[in-house]
Amino acid sequence: MSFLNGQHEKPVIGITLGDFNGVGPEIILKTLADNRVQKLCIPVVYGNYRIFARYKKIMEIEDMSFHSIRSLNELFPKKNNLITCWEEDFEIHPGKVTAEAGKCAFLSLSKAAEDALEGRIDALVTAPINKKNIQNDSFKFIGHTEYLTEKSNAGESLMFMVSDTMRIGLATAHVSFQSVKSLLTKELIQKKIALMTRSLKQDFGISRPRIAVLGLNPHAGEEGLMGTEELEIIKPAVEELKEKGQLVAGPFPSDGFFGSGHFRKFDAVLAMYHDQGLIPFKLTCFETGVNFTAGLPFIRTSPDHGTAYDLAGKNEADEASFRSALFAAIDMVKLKKPVEV
Repeated sequence: MSFLNGQHEKPVIGITLGDFNGVGPEIILKTLADNRVQKLCIPVVYGNYRIFARYKKIMEIEDMSFHSIRSLNELFPKKNNLITCWEEDFEIHPGKVTAEAGKCAFLSLSKAAEDALEGRIDALVTAPINKKNIQNDSFKFIGHTEYLTEKSNAGESLMFMVSDTMRIGLATAHVSFQSVKSLLTKELIQKKIALMTRSLKQDFGISRPRIAVLGLNPHAGEEGLMGTEELEIIKPAVEELKEKGQLVAGPFPSDGFFGSGHFRKFDAVLAMYHDQGLIPFKLTCFETGVNFTAGLPFIRTSPDHGTAYDLAGKNEADEASFRSALFAAIDMVKLKKPVEV
């Protein structure tokens, strides 16, 4: 709990703008308007003052402001700080996909990621991007998770959806369903469980995590009648870890596992593919769920929703998930400590 090597009494939390034609600017403004935030952390938004000025006008916000800075050396501990990431005066077009918004989303993200990797901020909270218009020569990734994993040379990371009631990690994340079967290996599953175990100890303070592993096929393969991945890949991975003393169980059929509430008996769940984990998570925790990337050299969280163009510019976006992502990052910074897995 260094808070940048003792320079500050509160964590310094970087916040990226995301796509400025989506709900990012609105949920950031609504979250930072809560006076509790400045008491708990020093917020640093990576973006441009003019973008927020236009949204403040749309939202009729008058009683909050940003302290504009050029670098983190100019931080003001009791205010919302804003680092200018570009000079151009771009117009906003809420609800529309534009090249300018994609360009600025990348400029915000790349600068914030650089500061996170250099240890100049304690954690990073990312607002939603459009995965298509952000593409450029330096960003050829499916999303934040993949970009940050490669930029930090992490090798492997874990997309980890967390809330007060449920934690779900993904063995495979942003890949086509057709690719899932070929990507699943015993080694991959064990790597993801190792990342999950380390994170549960380091970021959530759970000394002996209990982890459930889901099957891939209906009814977890029904002993090979509906697929053999459980018998050939998933179960052997789980059994090896159990023999080493880890509290890992499965594979479980996902429908009954969630339908019966069995997930409540575990500290976290490893799903085999994106929708298998994200559907029950969002059904249960959509307003307060947080997307956390385990395995990075810094803490990174985000809301569990996208750009929501249909709500942009209407002052209707719910900031609950973004606020949860910010508070989760603050909690993790305060709790984080090195662990051996």
